[in-house]
Amino acid sequence: MSSVGSRTREAAFIHKLLLNLRPKQKFRRWVCLLSLTLLLLLWFGSLITPSNPSSGSRLRGYRRIRPGRMGQFLDIHCNRCALVSSSGQMLGARAGNEIDQTECVIRMNNAPTRGFEKDVGSRTNIRVVSHTTVPLLVKKEWYYFKQSADTTYVFWGPERNMRQDGEGIIFNNLLKLAIKYPKVKMYVMTREKILYCDNMFQNETGKNRMKTGAYLSTGFFTMILAMEMCDSIDVYGMIEDNYCSQANRSVVPYHYYDQKRISECRMYTYHEHKPLGGHRFITEKAIYAKWARRNKIQFKYPAWRLHRGLDTLHEEWQPV
Repeated sequence: MSSVGSRTREAAFIHKLLLNLRPKQKFRRWVCLLSLTLLLLLWFGSLITPSNPSSGSRLRGYRRIRPGRMGQFLDIHCNRCALVSSSGQMLGARAGNEIDQTECVIRMNNAPTRGFEKDVGSRTNIRVVSHTTVPLLVKKEWYYFKQSADTTYVFWGPERNMRQDGEGIIFNNLLKLAIKYPKVKMYVMTREKILYCDNMFQNETGKNRMKTGAYLSTGFFTMILAMEMCDSIDVYGMIEDNYCSQANRSVVPYHYYDQKRISECRMYTYHEHKPLGGHRFITEKAIYAKWARRNKIQFKYPAWRLHRGLDTLHEEWQPV
């Protein structure tokens, strides 16, 4: 009887032990199933989510132009950049070797390098292009898109020209180029990015761009892109905002590659006070000076003194 009682107690203990284990086993199974479900959801999400947009990219305002669809966002980072302006200040600068030794070289619009290598260098990694300059690139498409196929192009323009419903004249031309030269990396600034740049101008000046009849310049968009993709920036050929009021200023052409055109300071002064449709070149230079104080931006040929803030210019800038 004692042995039977002992076995009975042992069976009861094992039964109780099994009962205690079952909730833990259920919990473990539930955790395993949950983990497996999460893995399957992640895997399935990777199949239905386009792989082209880079979630880690800081450059989500620039989309690749692709036939039939818009491609991935621009995703590029440079430790050091050379932003080369198109100013006549570059004539005789002999900065070509210095510029070409920089990790990433940024140029604007249709500014050429051939024939000006000693002053402006020969390399181009990024070229920021206005909608009004696209026809000029098309006229020399072999040079810009065939011979310079390793250059990344970023195009900007108003919605009426860049709309993607078949009615945007400039975008339609860019799409044709993307089809003809599929290896060329061509990006367009999104409408949201354009609005962001407008807000940047208003935040820095206290003035609404559209209400003052102003247009942002290609240089403004280029500077914003450079600050987003570069840790440090060397800017070549840009003059500071008070340069044209200096008695000992140099008289240079507006563009280094068009020496018969109007002088730089005359162009700047004309646009600064143009009631409608003008670029506020001088105001933009004052904004750059402000950005240079809180970013790694250095101006060369000529060097800037960063002599004052933007507040003084707020009082002086009164568009007619």
